[in-house]
Amino acid sequence: MSNSSSALANKNMTTVAKPSFADWVEAFRLHTLPLALSSIITGSLVAVAEGKYRWSVILMAMLTTVLLQILSNLANDYGDVVKGTDNEMRVGPKRGLQNGSISKRQMKNAIMIFAILSLISGLVLLYLALGEHWLMALLFFGLGLAAIAAAIKYTVGDHAYGYRGLGDLFVFIFFGLVAVIGTYYLNTLQLNFSLLLPASAMGFLSAGVLNLNNMRDIDNDRASGKHTLASALGYHNARMYHVVLIGLAFLFAFLYVLLKFHSFWNFLFVLSLPFFLRDLAKIFKTADKAALYPYLKSLAISTLAFSVLFGVGLIF
Repeated sequence: MSNSSSALANKNMTTVAKPSFADWVEAFRLHTLPLALSSIITGSLVAVAEGKYRWSVILMAMLTTVLLQILSNLANDYGDVVKGTDNEMRVGPKRGLQNGSISKRQMKNAIMIFAILSLISGLVLLYLALGEHWLMALLFFGLGLAAIAAAIKYTVGDHAYGYRGLGDLFVFIFFGLVAVIGTYYLNTLQLNFSLLLPASAMGFLSAGVLNLNNMRDIDNDRASGKHTLASALGYHNARMYHVVLIGLAFLFAFLYVLLKFHSFWNFLFVLSLPFFLRDLAKIFKTADKAALYPYLKSLAISTLAFSVLFGVGLIF
């Protein structure tokens, strides 16, 4: 090989292509955003139903949640690729980092950018919501840092909790309890322990989305050493666990309505039940795990519908 050819080859090896806009949109996984917003909507609409809300707080809470969700998606991709879990055997779409259109360095930079944006957005949210209540602001600031850390540590690092079967628990805590109760408090500056019921309902549904994702990837996760609750349960039992999660979500929402009942409109969320039942029936008929992918988007949208109907039903 000539010197010029060698130089050209070395140049090509060291040149990193610039990812396209479509590559980043795919990496952001925008179809997960309805799920992330569902818990914020639930907490916000409960506050609206009680006549104690601020639109500036609600909108900033939504923005912060969107940024945190994108951060989580980017960190998830990075961690799985670094650990070798996202390989040629993985079921589902191959995103930018896995197919090489986004480099590891570019992904790390994006993770850092969204971590900073999430922090800034969270600080603005705390200023608007809490003002001079600096002790509560410090508490929520700590929760915000914990949320950022949880978004990154799901798959990144030597002690990634997503590889130890703890993903469902963290999703339940942050996408359910923290998101719903936190949003309600930032609007009302009050704590209502009955909110544990709808907050848990959203946590169960969020865990359901993660479980469905882990069911799809169960074979590759086992081969790659990624231990999820689904891989521990096995495909059949993971589907039964999925039914339990959906059932508990509706049960807890039903109990909250009974506790706060003032109109039959409060049961409006039941209108979303057929969509969940339809997908559950199809999931139990699905032997090919790769065919589960469409139900991820469907469950996220159904969860959004559940949260909107639940909140609107409380207002009437």
